[in-house]
Amino acid sequence: MWMLQNSLWQVMKKTVPTYKYYIFPCFVSNKARPRQYTNTYPVLSGSIPSVCEHVFEENLRNSKACMQRYSELVCKVNKGGGENAVLRHTQRNKRLLVRERLRMLLDDEPFLELSPFAGFDLPYGDVPAAGCLTGIGKICGIWCVFMANDATVKGGTIYPISVKKQLRAQQIALQNRLISVYLVDSGGAFLPLQAELFPDQFHGGRIFYNEAIMSAVKIPQVAVVCGSCTAGGAYVPTMAEETVIVDKIGTMFLAGPPLVKAATGEDVSPEDLGGAYMHSKISGCVDHFASSEKEAYECVRNIIMTLNYELPPEETLEYDEPVYSAEELLGLAPRSYRYTLHIKLILSRLIDGSRFQEFKAEYGTTLVTGFAHVEGHLVGIVANNGELTHDASLKGSHFVQLCSQRSIPLLFLQNTAPRAEKPTSLSQAEDHTNRLKAQASMMAAVACSVVPKITLVIGGCYGNESYAMCGRSFDPNFLFLWPNARVALVDSSYAFTFPRAGNDDGIENDSESKQLKEKLDEESSAFYSSARLWDDGIILPQNSRKVISQCLTIMKQQKYQVTSLQRYPVIRL
Repeated sequence: MWMLQNSLWQVMKKTVPTYKYYIFPCFVSNKARPRQYTNTYPVLSGSIPSVCEHVFEENLRNSKACMQRYSELVCKVNKGGGENAVLRHTQRNKRLLVRERLRMLLDDEPFLELSPFAGFDLPYGDVPAAGCLTGIGKICGIWCVFMANDATVKGGTIYPISVKKQLRAQQIALQNRLISVYLVDSGGAFLPLQAELFPDQFHGGRIFYNEAIMSAVKIPQVAVVCGSCTAGGAYVPTMAEETVIVDKIGTMFLAGPPLVKAATGEDVSPEDLGGAYMHSKISGCVDHFASSEKEAYECVRNIIMTLNYELPPEETLEYDEPVYSAEELLGLAPRSYRYTLHIKLILSRLIDGSRFQEFKAEYGTTLVTGFAHVEGHLVGIVANNGELTHDASLKGSHFVQLCSQRSIPLLFLQNTAPRAEKPTSLSQAEDHTNRLKAQASMMAAVACSVVPKITLVIGGCYGNESYAMCGRSFDPNFLFLWPNARVALVDSSYAFTFPRAGNDDGIENDSESKQLKEKLDEESSAFYSSARLWDDGIILPQNSRKVISQCLTIMKQQKYQVTSLQRYPVIRL
């Protein structure tokens, strides 16, 4: 028997030489294809109970009023610095408007604009869109963060809110490892407010610091000088890894011709002092000379093609639309905490097929946790459904750690209670103490979680519970608000239930209380928050699913990047 097997082996070696390492060539197969399994998560019931229809109608009326204000602000943002400023920019200065520049630079796909309402109703006046557009869009198929000055707004002058907006865009770029592209057209800092934008750690100089740090960790920095680039702003293109300048339009200097005239008495033109020819052929501060803006943005696209980025594979994710209409979210967005309906009614209108795999369904029911898909992307959901109790906090802590263990992105739907009920007995006081410890546990789990996180404030963002639900200070990758959202330490409705200091008789001054309540109402609105960049923008409820999906796609890109041990930036000559 042994001799027969040996003879067979000798014959096979002679007759099948191409399969040197295989006895049976029929065992060789193509690479296995990933299997597609049907999502069998339970389908949520999203029907509005008849007893809640009056709440739905009240919420709907409030949402329509919020949408009206939203539309008004969008119109203001799109007008930039106003009709006269637009004419001066296009007719006299012969420059493209900032949105026209982005159309030339970005792929023909929707982009995610960040904080468009920043800069309205500030103590120093309106600065539409903070004087610069920031967002995330695709260039040659790669998601990039862009920061583009709008010179129609105050001549592109940098205000404190402008610095804050650019720093937030850089933070998003660093957190999600996204290429940074700067379109510079700025007159420099607004000097009357220099104390608020120059000296501190997170003021203007931090922009240049971030450029160096991101370059050192292989996040490319690319700039286009497409207008004036004066004073500190001149460091943005100089510290970029590659810079393009537009002839007859782009200028770059620390001090412009008027200051040269005042200091030396010499007359010099902007072109001679810091024009495209001088910086591309003499100083070496830029790397590419473009004869027009169109050529400059084509050059940027070519630069992106040289970055040796591995494009994410083209995925055609198959998914089902939610069973229930997203338009009904307008009636589910709570006017106030008292008008909150069950969170599963909202979930059923956001997730694929309204299918939800709930985690610990019967435990800590004031917090809903579980798994779902949003346009094909798996996500772990943590959603408020009442006060964040002791059991709910422990449940949230467990679930957040579970998602971190499995590398599943987290989506927080935040609608925290305005305040906890005051304890009326020793046992209730003890319960509050235990709740505090449990909430601290959940905060620690959220803070230490290394998976991407998205926070959507659908109602209230009140007090300490908002921290456990991944509020702004807990560094979510993205944080958005619905127009009806409220952001405050305490709801104004509860602010006057406590006795005032020095008011022994308990009698309140009605006029003073009314003024204070109006102030609190105004300062807790979503629009007040977004104007001060406490979030990444206001999104309409019916658009939430698309925005969440876009963010999940953006965050997913970093796993396809080339990385190395290099830890130093590109330093130009």
